[in-house]
Amino acid sequence: MPVFSKESEMRLSSCHYDLQVLFREVIKYFDCSILWGYRDEENQNKFFELGQSQKKYPDSLHNQTPSLAVDVAPYPIDWKDENRFRYFAGFVMGIAATLNIPIRWGGDWDRDTEIKDNKFNDLGHFEIIRQ
Repeated sequence: MPVFSKESEMRLSSCHYDLQVLFREVIKYFDCSILWGYRDEENQNKFFELGQSQKKYPDSLHNQTPSLAVDVAPYPIDWKDENRFRYFAGFVMGIAATLNIPIRWGGDWDRDTEIKDNKFNDLGHFEIIRQ
C-alpha cells in the first residue's frame, strides 16, 4: 500500500480537515504526492507570475489557514501525461463523493463534467466547495 512521504504529510497537514481525510483515503489505493497545501504570499505570487495560478495572494484558496485547496500529482509525476492526471482526478472525485466531501477539480472548474470547456487547466488542483 502506498504511503505519503514526510514532505507530503507536512503539506497535507496545512490543509482543511476534509482534504486531509480525502487524500489519506486516496493514498490507500493510488500513489500520489502532495505538492502544495498552504501557499504563502511569495510562492502564490510566483505561481501567478509564471502563469501557473490565476490568482494573486491573498485571493487563492491556498492562501487560507487551513488551506481550502491542495495540489496533488499521481506518482511517479509525469507532467506531460495529462491522461493520467485526468484518470487520477476521476478516482479522487469518486472517493470524495463516497465520503460526502464536496470538492472541485482544476480540470473542470464549472463542474459540468465537460473537460474541454476549461480556459485554464490546473489538473493537480482540488479545492473544497464552500457552501
